[in-house]
Amino acid sequence: MSQVSTKSPKHCAKQGLSIEKHYKKLFYAFSTFFLSILSLIFLVWLILHPSKPHFSLKDAQIFQLTFSAPQLITSSIQLTLLSENPNKKVAIYYDQLQVYASYKGQQITTPTSLPPFYQGHEESNLISASLVGSGLQVAPSFGYEFGQDQIAGKLVMSLKMNGKLRWKVGTWVSRRYRFNINCVAITNFGPNIPSGPLSFNQGTQCSTTL
Repeated sequence: MSQVSTKSPKHCAKQGLSIEKHYKKLFYAFSTFFLSILSLIFLVWLILHPSKPHFSLKDAQIFQLTFSAPQLITSSIQLTLLSENPNKKVAIYYDQLQVYASYKGQQITTPTSLPPFYQGHEESNLISASLVGSGLQVAPSFGYEFGQDQIAGKLVMSLKMNGKLRWKVGTWVSRRYRFNINCVAITNFGPNIPSGPLSFNQGTQCSTTL
């Protein structure tokens, strides 16, 4: 006669509690490990919290700025920006850079692409670009505003750059973050544009959004 093994309800309950305790221990261990990793990342971020790069207008000149009907503008601008990484322990990769000029909220040059570059700790780089716009369409009010600036004797233009950057700490490299640079440039501007290039004010600090 074969033996039949039976377990009492009390024994089954103990076994169920043992399995439940085992899963709880795994859950607590995983939670502790996960929180430790998050705390470590947060601590590193607090210690190495990267500051935004600084940009300033080193040099900018207008070689051509011609407005013609019907609402067309042709321009040629040469600029040099100074880029500075203020971080002591964080380097920066710059990618997908584009530069263009804007006047009265309207783009007056086609975007100029710049090569990517790497910027080490507390390093500075000069960025040069030639901006050209040939027969670009502008708003009907553009001609009037252009004439008003000639009368006022001041020309205010925005020189802009956008792209993506990546932070580098040791061998770790972050994901890409989009950033935008806006440099407000001012120059004297009379009724008649002289034959030589117009020079913008130098050393202007640019705003950076990240």
